Amino acid sequence: MNKKGFYFKEFEEKSISPFDKLFGIFKELITHTSGDFDEAIEWLRELDKEYELTDENYTIEDFIEDLKAKGYIHEEIDENGGSGMGITAKTERAIRQTALENIFGNLNKSGSGNHKTKASGQGDEMTGEFRSYHFGDSLEKISLTESLKNAQINNGIGEFELTENDLVVEDTQYKSQMSTVLMIDISHSMILYGEDRITPAKKVAMALAELITTRYPKDTIDILVFGNDAWSISIKDIPYLKVGPYHTNTVAGLQLAMDILRRKRNTNKQIFMITDGKPSCVREKDGTYYMNSNGLDPYVTEKCYTQAAQARKLHIPITTFMIARDSYLQQFVDKFTEANQGKAFYTGLKGLGEMIFQDYETNRKKRLK
Repeated sequence: MNKKGFYFKEFEEKSISPFDKLFGIFKELITHTSGDFDEAIEWLRELDKEYELTDENYTIEDFIEDLKAKGYIHEEIDENGGSGMGITAKTERAIRQTALENIFGNLNKSGSGNHKTKASGQGDEMTGEFRSYHFGDSLEKISLTESLKNAQINNGIGEFELTENDLVVEDTQYKSQMSTVLMIDISHSMILYGEDRITPAKKVAMALAELITTRYPKDTIDILVFGNDAWSISIKDIPYLKVGPYHTNTVAGLQLAMDILRRKRNTNKQIFMITDGKPSCVREKDGTYYMNSNGLDPYVTEKCYTQAAQARKLHIPITTFMIARDSYLQQFVDKFTEANQGKAFYTGLKGLGEMIFQDYETNRKKRLK
């Protein structure tokens, strides 16, 4: 009697060069150290002592020389006038690609990455269906094969004649674009109680930026951070992002996000907000700051609800990713989400990237009215 089941054979690790093995660890360390090369190498040396990552044939010094030769690091002058090694744009890109692979590694291959709508017309993507030619249709959209076939049917094959009535075009769909602003909380609580919350947030930001710029190039993404104030950062600056001794000025972040999106011509706009704490700070008109870290301050939270409602009027949904689960925070987020008619996710750090990707993909499938 034949038995059915699974047969397991010994797993053989894929061959990997000494450089690639160390480079994978180095990319992780450089993200944790906010781009500090010397600190990352120091951590790498400690790991080497504990886990014997290198041998006499390939040392950490050999790895550093390879980093230089391959263009991943270069010599730079620090703010005190001293010289040292820093990572290059090539490394920044490699870190983003790794973050994309780690977080969104199960993505199915997609097309050019634009947002289809239900309306047919002068779009970019062929539907596989044909319609009669209308004045104003682009000439390159005319299907010669189908048009010639119509001419033969309508006019006969004795004397060839092609009229406007014979012309057909292959129908297309309009494509929409998505403009996204990703808000990252850099208040002190993002490293409080011994939990590193900022590194996972940076990885998500890098992965989302790489996803959009490489797979959906017609979309836009802007990154901003918020502490006592809010400011924009470039994609290349994400690895260097650090938490500061800040309170949480959610209002400033939302105001800046909406200012950015007002300047976008795209119809579809959205805000993603990664935070782990309650709003605790607002900037007054005279430039001073009102701060209160004790519980939910109605003066601060009401200003947040006002911003959420304003975003709703502008048709900008806000998706909040709360990486903390305190009951009083849930109370704030629920009311904030209701004011915006947006969405909220209460997630641990491990599932943060997957949730943001799923929500981005869901939102980008929405149709233009």
